[in-house]
Amino acid sequence: MDLQLHGKTALVFGGSRGLGRAIAAELVQEGATVVIVARDAARVHKVAAEIGCFGLPGDLSVEGVGTALVKAATDLLGRTPDILVTNTGGPPTGSFSATTSAAWAAGFQGLWMSAVDSIQAVLPGMQANGWGRILAVTSVAAKEPQPGLVISNALRAGILGMLNTLSREVAGQGITVNALLPGYTNTDRMAELGVDNASMGAKIPAGRLGEPAEFAALAAFLASGRASYITGQAIAVDGGFLHSI
Repeated sequence: MDLQLHGKTALVFGGSRGLGRAIAAELVQEGATVVIVARDAARVHKVAAEIGCFGLPGDLSVEGVGTALVKAATDLLGRTPDILVTNTGGPPTGSFSATTSAAWAAGFQGLWMSAVDSIQAVLPGMQANGWGRILAVTSVAAKEPQPGLVISNALRAGILGMLNTLSREVAGQGITVNALLPGYTNTDRMAELGVDNASMGAKIPAGRLGEPAEFAALAAFLASGRASYITGQAIAVDGGFLHSI
């Protein structure tokens, strides 16, 4: 299947590892010109060289960096990115009673405002071009709260509301807006949480954790010209883990 991504440009946050790296690699393979972002400057340039794309260092937990990264990517590409993939690391674990105001504020900047700022920055160019794809990597926690992830549970659900609202505003302008909800996937984040096939596989109908490449395949399709009538959706890639419909 030709995903019609040759000649398209993409900006992928969190692109040096895990889901972000897999998405970036898939887009490159499909012919897109890609810029990846990560906090570690040495790592982002190393990974960019490995997968054949551009790399930009940036810390999305810092106010205003989302906007600055869109500008830097636009300068690097010579045009506004056609595809924006927002993707940031999950906030710290913890219960509601153990979560401080500072932790809430940090989570809001990292999960929420980094997405809002970057979308606001990229949107005018997409509107001028009459074509755009906005993909937000969130979590199954956006639909079904997970134990010990109060910040993620709360903020990711709100992001879905924001994205759906935006999708309706820009649907007639050739721009689609969708959320991708990874389930338990074999990434560094899961390793940090102590999650593996032994501990979680039996709880997932598919019987195992997902692989980043499986998630990236959906992202590439939604970013493509073939997915022009899919917008305002929150699609889980979770091996059947979610109970909701």
